[in-house]
Amino acid sequence: MRAGFSIVLLVVLGSAVPAHTLSAGDPPLRLQDTGLYSDWDTKTIAPQNLQYSPQYPLWSDGAGKSRWMSIPRGKWIDASNPDRWTFPVGTRFWKEFDFNGHRVETRFIERTANGWQFASYQWRADETAAPLAPELGVSRSVEIRAGVRHSIPSRTDCLACHDASDTHILGVNALQLSPDRDPNAPHAEPVPAGGVDLQALVDRRLVRGLPARFLGAPPRIDAPTPTARAALGYLSTNCGICHNSAGQLASLDFSLRYSLGLPLDRAPAAIATAVGHPSKFQVPGATIRVSPGNPDASVLVARISSRNPVTQMPPLGTHVVDDDAVQLIRQWITKDLPAVQLGPDKHEKETKR
Repeated sequence: MRAGFSIVLLVVLGSAVPAHTLSAGDPPLRLQDTGLYSDWDTKTIAPQNLQYSPQYPLWSDGAGKSRWMSIPRGKWIDASNPDRWTFPVGTRFWKEFDFNGHRVETRFIERTANGWQFASYQWRADETAAPLAPELGVSRSVEIRAGVRHSIPSRTDCLACHDASDTHILGVNALQLSPDRDPNAPHAEPVPAGGVDLQALVDRRLVRGLPARFLGAPPRIDAPTPTARAALGYLSTNCGICHNSAGQLASLDFSLRYSLGLPLDRAPAAIATAVGHPSKFQVPGATIRVSPGNPDASVLVARISSRNPVTQMPPLGTHVVDDDAVQLIRQWITKDLPAVQLGPDKHEKETKR
C-alpha cells in the first residue's frame, strides 16, 4: 500500500478500525506487520530479531518485559562512542510489557530515513490482536494493582523521553549490554536464553568500532562498593535519560548519567553535579540535590519516593514508587557518601560527547 493512500475501513481479525489516512513514515496498524513475528498465530519470534536485556532496566511499575532488536542485513552498529551508539537506518526495536502473565503492550521503534519512529500496540485481553494504540495513548489500560492502572504512552510521551537525551535508544549501549552484569541492580534480569550481550554482538560483527579497552575487559561502573555501583547504574538509566550533560536539560548542570568515557581521575557525574549541590526544585525539609549521609534532606530521594504529579520523578511512565530503588539510593547516601571527598577537580562537568 502506498503512503498517502486513504483507508476508509480496515478489517483486522473481524473488527473494524475507524477511517485513517496513512502518510510517509506512519507505523503499521497492527503489531504483526512490524516484523517481530515469523508466525503470528503461535507468536513465534522471527529469527533475525535478537533478544536482549539491559543490566539496569527502566522501572515500569513492575511490568515483565521482553525486548528484541533487528539490524538490517549487511549493516552494523557504530559503537566508537561507547555511551551513544549509532544505529543504521532500518534498525528496529520492540519491548513487550506484561502484567500478571498477560501481554498488555508492545512498543516499537524504528530508525527510518526520516528519523526515529515510535509506536505502541495495545494487546486485546485474549491476545489475538494488538492494534496500533491511539496517538494520544491510553491513560487507563489494565489494572496493575488495586486502584492503579497501566498507561500506554502517547507519541508525545515517547518523544519526551527519547528526545530528552543525545541518544534515542535508552537501553542499548556498551554498559547496558556488558557481560559483566551487576548482580545488585534493582530488578536485575539475566540475559535471556538464546539472547545476545555485548560480546555476542561484537562476535557477530553487528557492533563495530568499540574502543579496544572494552574488548579485553567488559565495561562496568567504576565504584568503590557494590551499593554505589548499583545506585549509579539505577540513576543512570532511570534519571540520566533526561538529566545529562548533552540533552535538553544540560543547562541545569545536573547529570545522573554514567559515562564510560569519563577519565578515571574524575568523579562520576552523579557525584560531581549532585552531591552537596543546592536544588532549584525544593521540597519541605530537602534543599540539596543529594545531601551526603542524609537521605531525608536529599531532594533526589524525596522525588523518586513520590507519585504526586507535581513532584514525582521520573515524571512519565510510572504510577508506582520503586521501593527497592528508594531503599538502595537511601543506603548509598547513608553509607557511601559521607566518605566522598570532592575536590575542585571533581566538580568539573561530565565530559560532553
